[in-house]
Order: sequence, then C-alpha cells, then structure tokens
Amino acid sequence: MSGQVVVVTGASAGIGRAVAQAYGRRGDAVGLIARGERGLEAAAEDVRRSGGTPLVLPLDVADAAQVFAAAQRVEDELGEIDVWVNDAFTSVFAPFEQIAPEEYRRVTEVSYLGYVHGTLAALRVMKPRDRGAVVQVGSALAYRGIPLQTAYCGAKHAIQGFHEALRCELLHEKSNVHVTMVQMPAVNTPQFSWVLSRLPRHPRPVPPIYQPELAARAVLHAADHPRRREYWVGASTAATLAANAVVPGLLDRYLGRTGFDSQQTEAPRDPHSPVNLWDPVDGRDGRDFGAHGVFDAMSHGRSGQLWASQHHGAVGTVAASAVLLGLSALWRKR
Repeated sequence: MSGQVVVVTGASAGIGRAVAQAYGRRGDAVGLIARGERGLEAAAEDVRRSGGTPLVLPLDVADAAQVFAAAQRVEDELGEIDVWVNDAFTSVFAPFEQIAPEEYRRVTEVSYLGYVHGTLAALRVMKPRDRGAVVQVGSALAYRGIPLQTAYCGAKHAIQGFHEALRCELLHEKSNVHVTMVQMPAVNTPQFSWVLSRLPRHPRPVPPIYQPELAARAVLHAADHPRRREYWVGASTAATLAANAVVPGLLDRYLGRTGFDSQQTEAPRDPHSPVNLWDPVDGRDGRDFGAHGVFDAMSHGRSGQLWASQHHGAVGTVAASAVLLGLSALWRKR
C-alpha cells in the first residue's frame, strides 16, 4: 500500500503523530494537520526521516473553510488523496456541571465537527474518482459513556452515529469510497498532560493502557481494509462494549463507584499545567510533546485481541477446526 497520499488530522501528537510516522515508514506522502506548529514541524521531520514526504498544514479543524483549503493544497502539492484519517480532538476532565457551555461548544466543534469537516473535505475529492478511504479514530467511549468525560463521550457518540449514517448512504450509492471507524482503548498519549482538567488529581487513562504505535497499526490496517464498518482495539475495548450491550445498567453502577478514582493518579493536579482547549500548547519553550504520554512504564505495545480482530477468517478456521477435532475425539471415544 506504499506510495499513497494520506491526510492525518491531529498529527502533531499522540495517535495522530504515531499514524503519521507509520505512513512515513511506508514512504507515503502525508498531509499533517494540527494547530501546534512546533509539533507539526517535528512530525514532518519524523515523516521525512522515515522516507516519506510531509506537508505541514497548521489549522484548526473546527474551521471548515480551513480544512477544505488544506485538502485542495494536498491535492495540488502531493497528489490525489487516497486516505484521510480524522483524529484531532480536545476535551475537558471535570464533572458535568463544572464544564461551561462555551467549553462544551469548543469540544464539540473540534472533536465532532472537526471529523465532519474532514470527512466532507475528503469526500469532495474522493467521490468524483470513486475511490478512497476515510478512517475515523473512535473510542470505546463512542458506545460507553464514563464519568468526568461528558464532553468527550458526547462527541464520540456523535461521531459514531454520523459514521453509521454516512456508511449507509455510501452503500446505497454503491460507492467505492469507504468509511471505517477504529474504536480505541486507553492510550498513552500527551492528552493527559494538556487537556483542561478540574480534577483534584492528575488525570490518567483507565488501565490497561496501550502505546500509540499499537493504535497506529490498527488505523493503517483499517485504511487498507476499509470495507469493514469498524475495528476494536484491545481486550478492554471488546470487554467494555460487550458488557455495555448486555448489562448497561450494571455498568453504570460499576463506573459510578470506580470511574472517578480510576481516572486519576495519586499525584495532585498541577494548576499550572498547559491547556490546549483554546490554543495549542506545543511550541511553548520549544516543546514538542511527541506521540507518547507520561505512562510508558505501564503501557502495552501489543494486543492479541487486535490480531484476532483483524484476522476473523483465521480465528474462525482455527475455532472450527478445534470443534471438529473435539467432536471427532468424542466420537472415537464412544
């Protein structure tokens, strides 16, 4: 799949940064969208060093006109867009009533409408050619809301509904442009060091935590195989979504008891921590946050569930073979 033209939003840090790096290693041309120019410059160097061709596009995905102009610039300077990855987001860690209306609006404009704008920009150039793939970076929280993240969960639920509706429309049109969604687990990204927080202690992802490179591998696989409606990453995602489908009320009560402490470390929150809700934080003091957060020591780089999710055919064959062998052994014993 090398030699593609790819656009990644939220490319300056976290999962988006790891996705850009992975496409660079393929030798692809990568349009890099984010607000923070220092992070974008570092991401471009990552792509260039890996053998890819970067194009830095500093902009706010909440502004549709900027996103559309960026798509046209990619087409003009890098070539026809093959893959568009929506990943940019922002959020607020706080109880519901401690989040101001304008903060909800901002989270929605970036974390939900940013995906809408990116998808519109991608489809405007992909549909006339009848080819291309759009990958929405989602979350287990697109299905299962948790306390202290009402703004983020609302945005992810909105993306899920938008994605499903759009996919139906493309199927109706028999389009060869495909949209798919990758539901992520807790990932060790810098967001926990820069998202606006009103918690008493430092925010953290709920274990088990996975490294952004694992998430990036899932995104690339989804882009290569976009006919499937969604992919689940990590055993925790699979378990959460399964439990939510079967016993959602029980899960409400469980998260009501555990969801506050599990999202905070023992360390008090630094009131002077940078906040990226309104402005980018990379570039201050020349800082580049990179792909990883501060939880490397407790994060996993592999997931057997992800392999199984990407290889349903092989898993089904092995399972069927095991059943047949068991039945054969039972028959012989009788």
